[in-house]
Amino acid sequence: MIVVPAAPSAARPEQLSRTQLEVLLIDRQPLFLAALGSLLAGPTVAAHVTTAARSDVGLDMVRNGAIDLVCCEMHAEPVPGVELVRLMSAERPGLPVILLGDLTDETQFAAAIAADAAGLFTKSSYPEEFLAGVNAVMSGHRAIGSGVLAQLFAGLSSPHAQEPKRAGHQLSPTELEILAMIGQAQSIPAIAASRGISHKTVRNHLAKIYRKLELHGRTEAMLWAARMGLTSL
Repeated sequence: MIVVPAAPSAARPEQLSRTQLEVLLIDRQPLFLAALGSLLAGPTVAAHVTTAARSDVGLDMVRNGAIDLVCCEMHAEPVPGVELVRLMSAERPGLPVILLGDLTDETQFAAAIAADAAGLFTKSSYPEEFLAGVNAVMSGHRAIGSGVLAQLFAGLSSPHAQEPKRAGHQLSPTELEILAMIGQAQSIPAIAASRGISHKTVRNHLAKIYRKLELHGRTEAMLWAARMGLTSL
């Protein structure tokens, strides 16, 4: 699992005023709902869990209730998981949504990253990894499970991947170094301090990196840095 640290100014706008976490689970399979609900209600998270079999029902629950976290299956009906993330972002900014999918959902996972899902995991994830991801998400970060990473890396390694458009040789030495630091989960202030430049200059370098590699933000940049082997520099 990788955790993408939140920027200091991007802390969750909704601060919890309750002592117990309110979690909404959305999934079509009753047994999976029951198992995941028991896991989240256990001592690690100790959440109060509400469930819904349909995503439209879950959306109404969010609109009418005090929900702190939503965990939804990728193939929810009638509103798919990625679209649900977009709706939640528009209606309840700051409400984190974790999506759970299958090992074959590579395209949907990539779309979920672009849609700013707070967490991405496969349904075959180990419980310990998932719970650690929940805790990271509730701290304001983004969490991507190892199963999702494996699928995304496999897609990037595919012969059909648009490698020429994203070739690392398009980057300057400075941009490569900054991308490596992003891949190591370093923050903008940390990068600026280590290189003796301003925060604005770091952001300008990142904008150029995203444009050259056709990336959609920090999470994809971290994945690409790992794909290029920059995280070991």
